[in-house]
Amino acid sequence: MFSYTTGGPFGLEGMVSLSGPGMGLIFLLVIPFLLSIPVSFVAAELTTAMPVEGGFYRWTRAAFGDFWGFLAGWWNWTASFILGSSYAVMFTDYLTFYFPGISGWKHWLVSFALIVVITWLNVRGIQMVGKAATVLELFMFIPVIAMVVIGFAKWHHNPFVPLVPPHQPFFKAFGVGLALAIWGYAGYEQVSSVAGEVENPQRTYPRALAVVIPLSIVTYFLPVLAGLAALGNWQQWNDGYFSTAALLIGGPWLGHLMAIAAMVSTVALLNSTMLTATPMPFTLAEDGYLPPFLTCRHPRYGTPWIAILISAAIYASLALHSLGDLISIYGWLRGATTMLTVLSAWGLRRKLPDLPRAFRIPGGNLGLIYVIVLPLAMTCVALANSPKIAKLWGPCALAAGPMVYFVVKWFAKRAAQQAR
Repeated sequence: MFSYTTGGPFGLEGMVSLSGPGMGLIFLLVIPFLLSIPVSFVAAELTTAMPVEGGFYRWTRAAFGDFWGFLAGWWNWTASFILGSSYAVMFTDYLTFYFPGISGWKHWLVSFALIVVITWLNVRGIQMVGKAATVLELFMFIPVIAMVVIGFAKWHHNPFVPLVPPHQPFFKAFGVGLALAIWGYAGYEQVSSVAGEVENPQRTYPRALAVVIPLSIVTYFLPVLAGLAALGNWQQWNDGYFSTAALLIGGPWLGHLMAIAAMVSTVALLNSTMLTATPMPFTLAEDGYLPPFLTCRHPRYGTPWIAILISAAIYASLALHSLGDLISIYGWLRGATTMLTVLSAWGLRRKLPDLPRAFRIPGGNLGLIYVIVLPLAMTCVALANSPKIAKLWGPCALAAGPMVYFVVKWFAKRAAQQAR
């Protein structure tokens, strides 16, 4: 769960220079209370009530019917194409720190090779993925903790100054930082998609969420705080800067360890993304929305191996694009899925009030309002401030969902008429 939702502090460095160190640090502390915690409360309640394969897709379908349920599943699956390919691209980008000659077709080939390895792990099943993720994340923490300790020992600057970059419009700095923070703290509903493979999910999910969210806040906030306090060079923070910051704070040994940790973290993120996303086409096919061959399970490992292979092939094709373009479009699909998920908490309370819930969103009706309104507001603000390319292709990606749904329904109706 930590590997999918967080993975490490890498990827958020640009927030410091674009939004200012003060605003960036505030976002890293505040956004979890506006997004991660509300969404995790929803995921915990609905997982304990309906611990099924497909998670939020089937919650949305139960709450609002086939159309909205299909959109939740389809948007999530297509979002995973973008997210998975972006992690493969990010891994190769970090690798160029050591091998600057990796570009063009060589860049894609390295990304493709990583996707092949991760595909093999996922075909082996959730236990193999979980063990690999645990080892990778434990290694990632070594240089991160070292940087935090050494950085605090060399504290010479106020890390919150300036609040925003001088001579830059406040709302521009606000929008960019908010979008990056939301990307970092999003996805807590996604891990419900493998609830059917988890032992005792009614107990496991709430406990895991209670550990993962505080750990995520610490993982994001403390390295940025320590780096700014020790160096004070907030203008130089950009994508991939943690390696340089570690080099300046602790020397070459820490800089190299941090660069390796960044690549390890990216591998873990890709690993977990494939694990949590590939059950979606399997469940959509089970419900008759996608071809039946996607329901085939591996004869030895029991995993939806055809769905995994198809997803991996699409990851590889999209790995030809840049990281920035991929992430900006992903935000629209992820945001739409999150909206449907949190609204499902209200929908199932209304439709199935007597459904047993081992965990309930605290605070009664006020708690329910909290977990719905704040994520919706955060998502709307982030999408309104997304780049131009995302505003062009994001709505197109969303519009593809209803089109596919009605095409599938038309073929199903035609097949039923021919069978009579």
